[in-house]
Amino acid sequence: MEYSRLAALPVTIESVTMTHRERDTTSGFTRVTTEFTLTGAGSHGKGEDVTYDAEDHEALAAAGLPDLTGEYTIDEFSTHVGGLSLFDGEPSQPVFHNYRQWGLESAALDLALRQAETDLSAVLERTYQPLRFATSTRLGEPPTTDRIDALQKTVPGIEFKLDPTPDWDDALVETLAETGRIKILDLKGQYEGTEVDVPADPALYKRVIEGFPAAIIEDPALTDETRSLFESTTVRNRVSWDAAIHSLDDVKSLPWEPEWLNIKPSRFGSLRSLFETLDYCHKKDIQLYGGGQFELGVGRGQIQALASLFYPTGPNDVAPRAYNDPTLTDGLPSSPLSPPVDPVGFRWGGVANGH
Repeated sequence: MEYSRLAALPVTIESVTMTHRERDTTSGFTRVTTEFTLTGAGSHGKGEDVTYDAEDHEALAAAGLPDLTGEYTIDEFSTHVGGLSLFDGEPSQPVFHNYRQWGLESAALDLALRQAETDLSAVLERTYQPLRFATSTRLGEPPTTDRIDALQKTVPGIEFKLDPTPDWDDALVETLAETGRIKILDLKGQYEGTEVDVPADPALYKRVIEGFPAAIIEDPALTDETRSLFESTTVRNRVSWDAAIHSLDDVKSLPWEPEWLNIKPSRFGSLRSLFETLDYCHKKDIQLYGGGQFELGVGRGQIQALASLFYPTGPNDVAPRAYNDPTLTDGLPSSPLSPPVDPVGFRWGGVANGH
């Protein structure tokens, strides 16, 4: 298992600092994250907490973290962090525990690799590959192709991951399909109690399945009204899962063995959980692509690094963060992203890639 190559890495932590990050997004909300910097033996390791509630980041800044200083192996640090209370009370969503743990574990891994004067690819004995990416965007209310058109003009050949909504009509679907660039349709049917929930709509599902016959269909809600649309093997082989996947047990509990999965590392919380899932998917020939969480700092590069090592040719929803800015700028990087020339630690790096 890949994790065994990381578990015994030693790491010395002498201090911990936090940086508040904030940025407007194309999805109409202001994203807030916290970047952790762990320092020890003259090196610095970074990770990012992608918890979505701004109040949780404000509370963290006020209260601080439990004491994390000391000497560990990566596995010992993971066990230690996994047993700590990292929030003042319960966050609004249980998965936020995983997001914060991931931010700290990825920082510790970055620090351990830097203290050992090596990088993730070398320790895993894998080579960074050119990274294919898609960009996700919403179409507004009412939905239009304006941003799609602008992005295609700015970055010819760009691929898209879109979130269909019930107000998508046949004409819009036909126009989008004609681009040949829509790779993933995220139905948002597995979210509950969030601002992005989309109720299961059998008419929408049918329109999307038929209108984009080659696209991946992500996170449908299987209800009495929609289940029949997913009875055929042909359609099931196009289905991917995302929001429900926090562990290997979640993969094994899916309604059928998946052909596709969207891997968002922060959802797993621990490095062990992530890598055991990657190992299982490799053995089962489950196709993977990466997903992002509107990371504002080092976290974006870290999920790009993992995608480059494990699923570089998938339609990875890990576009450089400039793609999430409300205003498009010239010089957006095109896909695929070039691998880092001199990688160090657990980073992707490269100013040209938006990091």
